[in-house]
Amino acid sequence: MRIGQGYDCHRLAPGRPLRLGGVTVEFSKGSVGHSDADTLVHAVIDAILGAAGLGDIGMRFPDTDPKYKDADSIELLRQIAGVTKAAGYRVANVDATVIIERPKLGRLKTEMAAQIAGALGISASRVNVKAKTAEGLGAVGAGDAVEAHAVALLEETR
Repeated sequence: MRIGQGYDCHRLAPGRPLRLGGVTVEFSKGSVGHSDADTLVHAVIDAILGAAGLGDIGMRFPDTDPKYKDADSIELLRQIAGVTKAAGYRVANVDATVIIERPKLGRLKTEMAAQIAGALGISASRVNVKAKTAEGLGAVGAGDAVEAHAVALLEETR
């Protein structure tokens, strides 16, 4: 068994879609980034890569590479699932928290978990997504950013 943790943060700005956990969230602002800037999926990717000892998202999908411009982060997660499997691991479970002041995400957490699980090829019961606010503190609390934390547990398959 191996455990890894991941973190990501993106600014929020008008004119961009807000993608979290593979779900497009209706909101007046979206995440700013080179790819689709799915903060939650990026944290999950880093947690998995960390657990497997396979680097990080920036190493695998650099924001300097034009082929990742507006990339679908769920597709990137599918690729990481394949790399992880090839390295002799499978994802046992993922626990993730997205921190955003607005909009409220409660009704979307199950759909986000299902999207992440589907990309990983595991049961949705093995992915937990929580949503929190920053209680008005910092850039997240001011509505200017979104953060996510994730932990992944991997099992050896060899």
